[in-house]
Formats: sequence, structure tokens, C-alpha cells
Amino acid sequence: MKKLFLILFIGFTQISLLEAQSTNDILNLLIANKTITQEQADSLRAEAAIKQQDVEASKKSFLVTAAKQIQLAGYVQMRYQNLDEKGKIDGFDIRRARLDLKGSITPYWNLRFQVDLAGSSPKLIDAYSECKLASYFNITLGQFLVPISLENTFPTGKLETIDLSQVSETLAARSKDVIGNQNGRDIGIQFNGSFAKLNERHLFDYYIGVFNGSGINNSDKNEAKSVAGRFLVHPIKGLDAGCSLYNGWDVFGTTTKNQKRNRFGCELKYDLKQFSLRWEYIKGQDGDIKREGWYVQTGYFIIPQKLQLILKYDTFDPQINKTNDYCKNFTIIANYAFNSWTRIQVGYTFREEQGPNINNNIGVIQYQIGF
Repeated sequence: MKKLFLILFIGFTQISLLEAQSTNDILNLLIANKTITQEQADSLRAEAAIKQQDVEASKKSFLVTAAKQIQLAGYVQMRYQNLDEKGKIDGFDIRRARLDLKGSITPYWNLRFQVDLAGSSPKLIDAYSECKLASYFNITLGQFLVPISLENTFPTGKLETIDLSQVSETLAARSKDVIGNQNGRDIGIQFNGSFAKLNERHLFDYYIGVFNGSGINNSDKNEAKSVAGRFLVHPIKGLDAGCSLYNGWDVFGTTTKNQKRNRFGCELKYDLKQFSLRWEYIKGQDGDIKREGWYVQTGYFIIPQKLQLILKYDTFDPQINKTNDYCKNFTIIANYAFNSWTRIQVGYTFREEQGPNINNNIGVIQYQIGF
């Protein structure tokens, strides 16, 4: 009983913020007072060290030594693509290699820096500070995700599919957007918050931002600013429904004049135990060209938290007023998570376009490991 009490006492002194002296000092004092023997002290030191190792091993995050409290995370995605289209070369690549640094300046101010080291040159992805004044009112300043689209705002490292839908890639500042691949981000200011609680759960979320409209790591190209907003409602547990709006006058293409770059979207997300459902529709206008697309996606965990099967139907019309250019993708994906930071994804996409018949189906294997 005495030994158990001493172990608990030592454990408490280790985690107490007001600890006045180290564990060794306490044990030396107990030895000097002949409360315990040297052998008992050595045994307690060994047991305390083992317990501390168990605590460290079970941690989900570790602090980095710095002037302020910060957390360092990151992940790498390695990919193999099998391209059926004639003339395209199969092969491996490093798709993403990201380092993510988050820190707290004060209880109200947070910082985040995220870089991607994949590709020919490093690229700054996120660089912003966030002021958390209340649950219903927060301010974000810097370079961060534009609040449009469910897929665009979903963390890339936790994305259930290997690739985004066609409409997200084209109308959410991704790889096929007229302003180039901006990783869904821009430079600006955003106000957001949650309100109206029911059973300890907020019913509504809002995001309103003003942005340059020129994308990441770029200064503004015109005097006009772009406005983006997203509103979500959570009527029942597991169900999120919302809409988003983007209105801007941006410079893109071969001209130097301001052109319309507008988007409107609706979204639905539902999770029930092992089952998930995603649906989204986005319509946009780039200059005089109008585009639209939608997708529906279902998922089910065959082995809870481990093996997940995803089915996705994805459609996109790159020019509404033009015929024979409609694109449809059907994708099947199997995700296996070894743990919370390591997983492998295997997928195959059947692609169908109006017009000339092209065999351009794609098979992809993607391995992700993080820390």
C-alpha cells in the first residue's frame, strides 16, 4: 500500500504545474528520512520512467521546443497512376509532401504555416492568424481556404476519395480553374462562427470573407475584391446541409481586363455509424463561359475505422451553351487505414465524354504516411 501511494504521489508531482521539486529530489528526501530504502527508490524511479514512456507513446501530438507553444505535423502522399489513354505514361510520383506548423500566441490568437515540398519548388499553402473572440465570432487574416464547396474545405489528408470531383477542380481554385491551381486558397480576411445551440450542438455555422481573387503567393492584380460566403445548418446529428457563394472580378486568361468569376453551390453531408453520403452541386461563370457540375458519393466501413468502400458518380459540363462536351466519371475506391496517420487508397475511374470515344480510364494507388 505504501509503494502504491508513493507511485501515485510521484505521478501527481510530475504533472502538477506548481511542482516545487523534481521526483529525484522527493525520493532523496524520503531516503534521507529513512522512509524508504535506496533499493525501493531505484524501483520507484524505474516504474515511474516506464509509466512516463507509456504516456509519451499514447500522445496524439507533441510540442516542439520554441518561444511559443506550437505543434508540428505533416504527411507525404506517394502515388502510382495507370493511365489507359494512348500516349500517357504510367508511373510513380510524390503528389504531396506537406509540413504543417500551428501555434498559439495567446489563448485568443493562433497561427498556422503550411508548406508543400512536392514538385519542382516548395510552395506556401497556408499562412494565417486566427483570432477566436467567441464561438459566434472569429477573425482569420492571411492566406487560407476560400469558404466555398464541401470538397474544397475538406482537409486533403483526410479526403475519402483520391481525387476531387471535376467541378471542384474547375470551380474551387483547384487544378483546372481559370486562375490556375491555388489549392483552393486565396489571401484575405474572413469572419466566421457558430450559433444557436441544441443539445450541446451548434445548429448553424457561417463564413464570410473578402479576398484578392488572385490566388496564393500572389499580390492582387486589380482594385476589385472577391467576396465569398458559406452557410451550414446541422438539423440533426450527423447531417450537414449548406450553400456557398463567390462573387469576383478577376484577371485571367490572355486578357488584362477584369472578368466575372462567380460561383454558387449547394452541399449535403450525412454520416450514420459506418455509412456516409456526400452530394454537391456547383455552378460558375468565368467571363462569358458558364459551367456546372455535381457529384454524389457514398461510403461504407466494411471494417469499422479500417476498411472503407467508396462509390462516386461525378458529372461536369465545362460549357453549358456548348454541346458534346459533357463529362461523366464513375469511381470505385477502397481505403485501408493502418492507423490515424497512415493509409492506402486503391481506386479506378471509368471516364465517359460526349464526342470522340477515348479510352482514358485511370487506375490509382496512393499511399499516405504522416506524423
